[in-house]
Amino acid sequence: MNIAVVAANGKEGSLIVKEAVNRGHNVTAITRSANKTAAQHSIQKDLFDLTAQDLAGFDAVVDAFGAWTEDKLPQHSTSLAHLCDILSGTDTRLYVVGGAGSLYVNPEHTMQVIDTPDFPDAFKPLASAMGQALDELRKRTDVNWTYVSPAGDFQADGEHTGSYILGGEELTLNERGESIISYADYALAMVDQIEDGGHNRERISVVRK
Repeated sequence: MNIAVVAANGKEGSLIVKEAVNRGHNVTAITRSANKTAAQHSIQKDLFDLTAQDLAGFDAVVDAFGAWTEDKLPQHSTSLAHLCDILSGTDTRLYVVGGAGSLYVNPEHTMQVIDTPDFPDAFKPLASAMGQALDELRKRTDVNWTYVSPAGDFQADGEHTGSYILGGEELTLNERGESIISYADYALAMVDQIEDGGHNRERISVVRK
């Protein structure tokens, strides 16, 4: 498959590239600075400068963009909207590295993780911005998207166990009562979903087995 990874130099993006390359896929890293990943090809360009022509011909585009400072948080919405606009009406699948704060914690889907009493105040602005981006993405019927939320404890340097549980819109716990996954296992799950091609216009989630 021909796969492009946006923000490929980031911690999660680079692991998704590595996983896809190791499986024999043809991967293009899209980065603002020089490519530092295992990708066979690269495009050095800011996400907001990408055009429909840049992304033409890919089977899948992975959006691994992240913004962390308060002034940049709205870019979660604007960057995703830009990618949707340039992929609109195409067969290319868009896979989004999402957040856990918007996962539901009740069957009625009236309360999210961000609404729970123990959710850290420091992470609320980021979770809110990512949740808003997801809400806007749900309205796009012109793009074949899949939003992949990690577990609540998303560990950059966590163990690569090689296994995971696939969940849906609700926060899923493993048999030890944990909501945890490493960046490496998340990358494994992401490439599995790209290869599978299911869950079109759905949000799914992953947690360590």
